[in-house]
Amino acid sequence: MSPGVSARTIGNSGVSFHEREWRLALEETPPAGAHLVTVRRGYTHHGIYIGEGRVVHYSGLSRGWKYGPVEAVSVDTFAHGRPVWVRPHFNPRFDYRQVIERARSRLGENRYQMLSNNCEHFCEWCFQGENRSRQVEAFRSKPLRLLTLLLSAWERGLRRTVRSDSGPSGWAV
Repeated sequence: MSPGVSARTIGNSGVSFHEREWRLALEETPPAGAHLVTVRRGYTHHGIYIGEGRVVHYSGLSRGWKYGPVEAVSVDTFAHGRPVWVRPHFNPRFDYRQVIERARSRLGENRYQMLSNNCEHFCEWCFQGENRSRQVEAFRSKPLRLLTLLLSAWERGLRRTVRSDSGPSGWAV
């Protein structure tokens, strides 16, 4: 637990934030070294809070079709207007100072791969020293779900490439 952070409880459950995910209140500052999660269309986006209002994350596809690097951004930029959750790690291999150091050590890396080196893999590596993504594991166990996600992303990309002078079918002519 980072200095000055108490074992916050959720409602009347008596469960600390170290035991289950909890949603950050508006203007609430997460603990240093926290694993942050925000929901996007069809997936969750992950990052590490490094303090001073900054989050290190694998930007990946967070801004469109071009893969982006590991970068430090504001919490607002990371959240992209959506709620932010803190994900606990049970028995992390590294303490919060080491987690922050590990996250910073990869700044500028640009080897994003959706299925093997994404933002969740990055965060798990920071905490546990291993690349792992629960999302990818869930999608791989349900191939139709993965195919639907990929087709949806492809369709959104096609819509962006259609020129404004497209014909009645919606396709550029």
